[in-house]
Amino acid sequence: MAATHPESTTQRTRKRRGRVDTPSAPSADGQARPPKSKLREWVEALVFALVVMLVVRTFLFDLFRIPTPSMEKTLLVGDYLFVSKLHYGVRTPISLGIPFTKIYVPGLTLPHTRLPGFTEIERGDVIVFNYPPEDLPIDRKTHYIKRVVGLPGDTLWIQNKVVYVNGEPQSLRPTMQQYWRIIKSDPRIMLPEVRLAELGIEEVQPTPDPRQVLIMATPEAAEAIAQWPYVERVEPLVIPRGGTYSDLMYPPGMGYSPDNYGPVVIPAQGLNVTLTEENWPYLEPVIRRYEGHTTGRQQDGTFLIDGRPATTYTFRQDYYFVMGDNRDNSEDSRFWGFVPMDHVVGKALFIYFSWDGRHHLPRLNRLFKPIR
Repeated sequence: MAATHPESTTQRTRKRRGRVDTPSAPSADGQARPPKSKLREWVEALVFALVVMLVVRTFLFDLFRIPTPSMEKTLLVGDYLFVSKLHYGVRTPISLGIPFTKIYVPGLTLPHTRLPGFTEIERGDVIVFNYPPEDLPIDRKTHYIKRVVGLPGDTLWIQNKVVYVNGEPQSLRPTMQQYWRIIKSDPRIMLPEVRLAELGIEEVQPTPDPRQVLIMATPEAAEAIAQWPYVERVEPLVIPRGGTYSDLMYPPGMGYSPDNYGPVVIPAQGLNVTLTEENWPYLEPVIRRYEGHTTGRQQDGTFLIDGRPATTYTFRQDYYFVMGDNRDNSEDSRFWGFVPMDHVVGKALFIYFSWDGRHHLPRLNRLFKPIR
């Protein structure tokens, strides 16, 4: 017969009541320790959860919310995104401070690198990055989200709203939208609001010409309107070169507009370029801001890098040209320039939640929707 330990009367009573006390753990000197208080258990659990969250958000993935309409209709205001940091490789911390805030030790830059990822950035990817022009350490800059249009080494230009990359026109995706000019056959006809709403069109603007109306729409919606019997034609609204936009573009003063831009060559790691009057205006800020050199010009026009005459320059990292899917309502590379690789945070994968602030309801049809 197996031996059993006798139970005291108190222990038998506690078991009948459904309660079993945890015995005190012995300390190093053999003395029993008192059990942890509930407060201490909660504090330890909270600290553990914070550490796990910090590690996950720093090295695996992060969560972001869309606050502006610059990516409509691909992404809507109120969409919550799952962003992978593993795809392009994890970027180690650059500044020292409180994580995920703009509180940091000024003047201190940590040695940093990007760990290997399992894919390269491809044209068409929707990426999250730190806003390049902001005057803060890279990992403390505001997060932006845009679509990659131009890759390192590409030659890009925009002509009458059509983006050309290495000479190839890039068609609009189904969820992209822009302004279109609707020319009606009769100025007295009003476009029916119900039919516009069915096509997802919320913005309609009158013009001085009663025959013309401006709408913000996807290519599919614009094509559908063009089939209406009282619509003569539908055409993109194009802003010509020059005018008031010239000083707002990147680089300023080149006569560019959002719809007629470039051409520009996108810098690439190891790319050696000959410096010219044509490319100096858009390459000089890159060399100075993101490559860490001083730049200037001599009186005779000679280019200076770190105080020495230069006729060529070799870039140390890759750069990307990004644009919003809401082409006429997006502040992107057309306005502030290229995205350096060390500013890239990760790849947007899917929408895990969406909140319609106008109607104060969740958008259930967008839950776990992949981002394409």
